[in-house]
Amino acid sequence: MSLIALGKDYPSIFSAPVIRAVDTSIFTLRYFTHCMACGFCKDQCCSYGVDIDRDNMERLRSLGTAFETFAGVSQTEWFTEEIVEDREFPSGAHGRTRAVDGKCVFADRQDRGCKIHAYCLANALDYHLYKPMVSILFPLTFEHGVLEPSSEVVDGSLVCSGDGPSVYDGMRDEVAYFFGEDLIGALDVLRDRSR
Repeated sequence: MSLIALGKDYPSIFSAPVIRAVDTSIFTLRYFTHCMACGFCKDQCCSYGVDIDRDNMERLRSLGTAFETFAGVSQTEWFTEEIVEDREFPSGAHGRTRAVDGKCVFADRQDRGCKIHAYCLANALDYHLYKPMVSILFPLTFEHGVLEPSSEVVDGSLVCSGDGPSVYDGMRDEVAYFFGEDLIGALDVLRDRSR
């Protein structure tokens, strides 16, 4: 791991998280980027619950029975009880989606993928406002101001790691959405130097 300070703060469009440094292994670690075209993983990355911003939780609840019916799970079963204060999340706190029978409660057990993402696409909603940021950026993550690869890519336990674009290139558009073109410009320079 090689950390490079970026020289300035890059807050997300929600003010938090704020990226101040990058782990340059995001430019060299690789994974199979086209998730829904994968025929071998069986949505392994959805095997657990995931941290979700408190505001995202409330937005999901506000979708009411239409989303509850679509998800196929009672709203009371969506999240664990604990709320963790965490300044790296937009609202300053996060909960966690529940895992049921070895899958996130929002995993589509009939087909594939995320029920939150599918519902948003079907209803012309911006999934960035509902789906957990941690899920959207995966296998990138953020911790203590550092944009870094998720531990599953680093330790090789992510079944789709190894082949395909770099973690950064695979998630470049999502990083741009959350953190803007200014950060993308800085990261592109670092990526090009690492080649």
